[in-house]
Amino acid sequence: MSFYKFCITTLLIISINSFAKEYKLFYLGGQANSEGFGDVTILSPELIEKAKSVRIFHGNTSPDKVPVDGKGVWSKLKPGHGKNFVSDGKTNTYSDMFGCELTLGTELKKLFPNDHIAIIKYARGGTSIDEQAARKFGCWQVEFSSGDGEFKTINQYDHFAQTVKNALSVKDIDGDGEEDKLIPTAIFWLQGESDASVKEEVAHKYKAHLKTLMTKMREAFNSPKLPIVVAQMTDRRLGQENRVWKHGAIVRRHQKEFCEQDANAILLTENDNYTYSGRAHYDTEAFIRLGKDFVESVKELLFNQDFLNKY
Repeated sequence: MSFYKFCITTLLIISINSFAKEYKLFYLGGQANSEGFGDVTILSPELIEKAKSVRIFHGNTSPDKVPVDGKGVWSKLKPGHGKNFVSDGKTNTYSDMFGCELTLGTELKKLFPNDHIAIIKYARGGTSIDEQAARKFGCWQVEFSSGDGEFKTINQYDHFAQTVKNALSVKDIDGDGEEDKLIPTAIFWLQGESDASVKEEVAHKYKAHLKTLMTKMREAFNSPKLPIVVAQMTDRRLGQENRVWKHGAIVRRHQKEFCEQDANAILLTENDNYTYSGRAHYDTEAFIRLGKDFVESVKELLFNQDFLNKY
């Protein structure tokens, strides 16, 4: 784990001390609704065209207990970075789905019209933070060791760290022949359903796990006060007795408390009103809204004078 942290920090220093274009760098991660299930076929040509001004590095996902992956290619943002996107580190294979990265990128460009925007994405559906809720999907628990074998300590955090390392090892992310500066600016996080679906004791650990994970992610970007937007986990049966996520109320409370106790974090709550395409996943319109709501939330944080005085 410390090896990845060292490599990422070194690469960041190299990037920030180089020349040419300066990119505001954002990270998008979490589980299924961060991954994305939007229908590519209904996107407007205007949105697709606007997205091209943003660069994205989408790390290939893998389960726990396998060699670190996170392969990707810096490219122009386009539809297809949703569920079933894959990359071998040389070529991206796009899916017929998209996530919130499309409107996240276009709205960030609107927010910072005079800046260049870059996004690193690593998100894997079904993943928990707590190892006890990992099932076949994987977990992000920072201190992780499961079973035997050479790769027993490798999990989602390590794949995230390798994704960041891979992304930052590319000095010219836009291919114009000049080195680029990457300035970590914010983290966007949407996850929690899996931790709310098993034992109550797992749900009660969520705040502690989230705090540890966000601390490590900030360290990975060499920015201990890096702004974080946490999109609260939602339930399509919110307020009903037969909720989709049995312990969702506990996880939601922990997300709220984490953001209240961290001066550089904010909770996104607008997604309580999103519509769904199935039991657990947002529909296409919701993924379009999510990117916009993420940016509205980070705007509130980044341009809040109290925050600016501390950051």
